[in-house]
Amino acid sequence: MKPVALSAFALASLLHAGGAHAISLMQAYQSALQNDPTYRSATHEYESGLENQVLGRSALLPQVSASYSNSRVEADVVYITGGIATPSRELEYRSKSAVLQVRQPVFSLEAIARYHQGLTQTDYATAVFASRKQELILRLAGAYTEALFANTQLRLAEVQREVYVEQRSVNNRLFEKGEGTKTDMLETEARLDLAEAQVLEAQDNVQTTLAALSAIVGQEVKAVDDVAAEFRLAPDAVIRFDEWRDMALRQNPDIIAMQFAVASSREEINKARSGHTPRVDLVASYAKNNSDTLNTLNQDSKQKSIGFQMNFPLYSGGAVSASTRQAVAGNEKAKADQQATTDKVLVELRKQHAVVVSSVARLRALDKAVASGTMLVTATEQSIKGGVRINLDLLNAQQQLTTTRRDQAQARYTYLMAMLKLRAAAGVLDAEALREVAAYFR
Repeated sequence: MKPVALSAFALASLLHAGGAHAISLMQAYQSALQNDPTYRSATHEYESGLENQVLGRSALLPQVSASYSNSRVEADVVYITGGIATPSRELEYRSKSAVLQVRQPVFSLEAIARYHQGLTQTDYATAVFASRKQELILRLAGAYTEALFANTQLRLAEVQREVYVEQRSVNNRLFEKGEGTKTDMLETEARLDLAEAQVLEAQDNVQTTLAALSAIVGQEVKAVDDVAAEFRLAPDAVIRFDEWRDMALRQNPDIIAMQFAVASSREEINKARSGHTPRVDLVASYAKNNSDTLNTLNQDSKQKSIGFQMNFPLYSGGAVSASTRQAVAGNEKAKADQQATTDKVLVELRKQHAVVVSSVARLRALDKAVASGTMLVTATEQSIKGGVRINLDLLNAQQQLTTTRRDQAQARYTYLMAMLKLRAAAGVLDAEALREVAAYFR
């Protein structure tokens, strides 16, 4: 077989050969939703955060309590009459008491602040969970494309090795006929030894990346889908940065979460300041007692009461003022964190937008480079037959073509990840966006 025939066959059959049992990107995503430990942790964190709404509302709702006691009492009673004490009398009896009390807040600035803070904390948990969903997609897509790139590198290394094996056979035949040189044979042998080492390294890298993907998916992954032969460019790059920025400021979950964090810190200030304000409760109780005290020995009593109870805090050792100052400082910190998060998101947004835009030109250039490199290999083989080029020229052309194909594959995966990261920064990364990227694989 001639070298050019081997190159065309190998590149066509190996570079676009998906695994028989490859897991698709969407299958990996569905499995990761169930099995990824980081995402499961985020799910439980979200469930916990949702309860803040109930906890905050509870401060405004009635508080019902009940108590019951049943005690054995032993007492010594001394009666004093006219200054003269009579001998003590030993008493032994059972004392019983049952009380049911309902307390309804009527006016409490602390309860109101807790209610509003509970709502904002729940909204914060929702926004954080949305961010965790996006993180899962990015982690999964990153691990998936890394595994795919490692597989591509392995196949390219195997193709390069087979090319050198065939070239060695050609050199040996030419040398036997007296048309080749010993130098040609040594050059090819040296390239073949290096290719063997690169294959082994690529095999190790494939196993490492598949193991990383398996940890996210929660099951053993042996192969992933390959990039489809027809690689089309998405229209995201044509959207102006200003439009992406507006989307990010409205929808990015990290920015939204920090907005709720600031709102929650304001309610913390209100909670602290409420320590200087009165509290009014409506209290209703029902009590049933039997021999509750010595004065009511052998007496049963029932008592019903309803009325208002007012509590006026006067002085707490400076704790209220200190708590208020602490809450104000926390609010200023939350505002600074909000600005830092916004700046970070916009920097990431601009970075990924630039990558997407530049990737379009880079991919087009690499497509042309691959086509030119393939033509160069063919032309070099023909030139060798005509005595114009030497064996080393062909080896260099083949090596250059392999490097260009590797760069092309890496540029494609970088482009796909940049699209996902761009949407994540804008706050519009979801399963549907991942499905669009999954369409690039087969």
